[in-house]
Amino acid sequence: MVPARTNVPAGIPRNKVKYSMLSSTDDGHMNPQCQESPAKIPYKAIACFALQFLIGAVLLITGCLLLAGYLSEAGPNRAVAILIVGILVLLPGSYHLLIACKAHGGCPGYSYQDLPDCGD
Repeated sequence: MVPARTNVPAGIPRNKVKYSMLSSTDDGHMNPQCQESPAKIPYKAIACFALQFLIGAVLLITGCLLLAGYLSEAGPNRAVAILIVGILVLLPGSYHLLIACKAHGGCPGYSYQDLPDCGD
């Protein structure tokens, strides 16, 4: 059987501790220095991410069509290169657009401050 843990300074077993309410000295006002200003919507950054998402999607579709042979007989090497570049451009754009959409929707844990700024 495991012995009960004790509060070392007081020597009181933990299950015998009594709790009391703290005194209320709060008058309901917050310190203005602690308040956060509402997050400014970074329109320029969101536009950059949307453009990045669109370019990545176009490159990805173009790479798929080249690989399937619908556009030209460029060969699989060029198609795979375009696919890789399309994926590398599409992923960060879609990630940042997801954060922007969640922040706009007011989901907890998401904020416009999570987006990188584009020199705004």
